[in-house]
Amino acid sequence: MQPKQRQRLDQTQRWAFSQLFGLTRRNPFMISRWVLRWVLVGIVGGLFAALYWNILEMLTHAQQKVPGWGVLLLMPLAGLIVGLVIHFLGNPGEIGVIIDNIHFRSGRLDIGKNPAMILASLVGISAGGSASPEAPLVQVTGSLGTWVSDRLKLQGEDVRNLSLAGMAAGFTALFGAPLSGAVFALEILHHQYVVEYYQALMPAIVSSCASYLVFALITHLGIAPTWYFPQYSLESINDILSAILFGIIGALAGWIFIGIFHGCDRLFARIPGPIYLRTSLAGLGLGILAFSLPLTRYFGHDQLAVIVTTSFSGVLLLGLALGKMAAIGVTVTGGWPGGFIIPLFFIGACLGKAIAVFFPAINPSLSMICVMAAINAAVTRTPISTTLLLSKLTNFAPLTPILFASLLGFFFAPKVPLITSQIKSQQDAS
Repeated sequence: MQPKQRQRLDQTQRWAFSQLFGLTRRNPFMISRWVLRWVLVGIVGGLFAALYWNILEMLTHAQQKVPGWGVLLLMPLAGLIVGLVIHFLGNPGEIGVIIDNIHFRSGRLDIGKNPAMILASLVGISAGGSASPEAPLVQVTGSLGTWVSDRLKLQGEDVRNLSLAGMAAGFTALFGAPLSGAVFALEILHHQYVVEYYQALMPAIVSSCASYLVFALITHLGIAPTWYFPQYSLESINDILSAILFGIIGALAGWIFIGIFHGCDRLFARIPGPIYLRTSLAGLGLGILAFSLPLTRYFGHDQLAVIVTTSFSGVLLLGLALGKMAAIGVTVTGGWPGGFIIPLFFIGACLGKAIAVFFPAINPSLSMICVMAAINAAVTRTPISTTLLLSKLTNFAPLTPILFASLLGFFFAPKVPLITSQIKSQQDAS
């Protein structure tokens, strides 16, 4: 009986190999039409992101010429325009709506919300609101992924995968970090599970690489580090212990930020009337903050570089951090669309540099980057992508301190996340 069994096994193997040989004659590579679809989504996402960024830069440079007192008029006017766009074109929603659609609508993102999102975010961000462009980019490029899947008549998980690939393309284009962009698109979806939709990881990575290449070719951005921190090298276990301490400080800052954010939300919820009244009042509040603390204006991309390269007193840095927390809360809860990753990085940089000012023996790069990582992980619940992202943006080679700080920020964060849609069910919240 033994020889016959071996013979049947050999026949099965020969049949499998012959089938495999016929397949490889048609396509001997791992590349497939799915890969081409992911690349297509990435290219489209990169093209849109480049166009959006160039328009945003042009509008921002034009409004930066307004004198200091002019922000008291400019920003309420910008708020009025943002509100009117939303009033007539519809509310585009925020990242929470995107997450809900990924979970409960098979990953379908509504492309009909894009006009309102694009126009309102361009006006608000360029005028100086403390919301960053990743939310508009993720919404638009993710919905483009849905649109492509509809053209291809895809169903089920295939639609969700292409939507997530589009989201990753948008995030990657802004930050110039393909791997962290792909991980972020999946990690942001749940407050606890790092990669719930693991089957979308490869589509997200491929799309991110395509988007990064297109965006970099057009804008010449994303190749070098975004912020140049003073050089640092990991030489002692004491630095890891310091990173743990900075992580706890960043988590505490996350609690404070979430408290301020909810306070702003309750305040604006009491304002009756149409949306443009709330967005105009938010613009007035942002104008007062910008006039009092000019570095709290805008989403922090250029302002963070000023924090890194300029000497400030510790008290002023703490004031800037608290002012920025208020500015983010007023911006987002006041109805101005946008995200808060880069603004959170700005807060972390201010707090980390304040620590180095009060305790000169501490390396300022280590304290700034670790607090940046911790507060972002505490608020967005993305410790892995935060670690990868900050390493790329700052050219901070030792990943270990950033990872420790991110994990501490994540685990010491409030159990109920700021983005409540990251909790899918009551069971997840327990």
